[in-house]
Formats: sequence, C-alpha cells, structure tokens
Amino acid sequence: MLVLNKFRAWLGILLCTVAGFCPMLKVPIKGNWNLYQSDARLFLITYALLALSVLILFIRKAGAFRFISSVMAIWYVLAVIAVYFTANNYTKYGFANKLIGRVVHFQWGWIVLLVGVIFMLFSTKRGEKIMAKTSL
Repeated sequence: MLVLNKFRAWLGILLCTVAGFCPMLKVPIKGNWNLYQSDARLFLITYALLALSVLILFIRKAGAFRFISSVMAIWYVLAVIAVYFTANNYTKYGFANKLIGRVVHFQWGWIVLLVGVIFMLFSTKRGEKIMAKTSL
C-alpha cells in the first residue's frame, strides 16, 4: 500500500509551478529567460504534467501520483538536455554554435525545478497494511 505525504506533494507542485517563471537561461543582450521564453513547448508540457498531477492528487490516487512524479522526473532530464542542445546547436554554423554555447548559461531556475521534482518523487512511500487482530 502506498502512503502519500500531501505536504511534500503540494510543496513539490508549488516549487515546480514557481520554477517555470524563474530565470532558466542567461542570454547576453536579451537578459534572463524563463522556461516559456526558452521553449514554449517545454513550458506547456511541463504545466500539463503539473495540472495532471494536481488532478491526481485531488482524487487521492497515490499510485498514479507516483507514476506522474516519475514521468515528471524523466521530463526534467529531457528538458535540460533539450535546452542544452538547443543552446549549442542554434545555428547551422559550427563557430557560431560554439560561441553561443559559451555565452548562454543555465540559471538557478533549473535547481528550483529539480527540488520540486524531488519533493514530488519522495512524497510517496510504501506503507504497511494494518491488520486488525482478533482474539478468539
């Protein structure tokens, strides 16, 4: 039986929601970009996963929440890789890609998103079934 720690789950969802608006990339001249400015599809898919996790949390399905938390963790890894490769392969010219890759830096928003995903992942745990003892 799975036990869901709702405080950790809500805290993880809140941190993931806030992280979408935190600075994710530092781009010279243009400034800091959040998740929506770096890639709108990543932003929409991330928030769709968060909305689904809120729905699952409301209907109290611990197994489904554990699954969506692991999907969110996989999505975090894929998003970091996608943004990294987008920054390093922005143009078709190799010299320009190396130059852009050196000046575009990741910001602290990725850490906030990671902490939120970790809270979501560790909000469920295996619990023991409580058996009623009867004496005859």
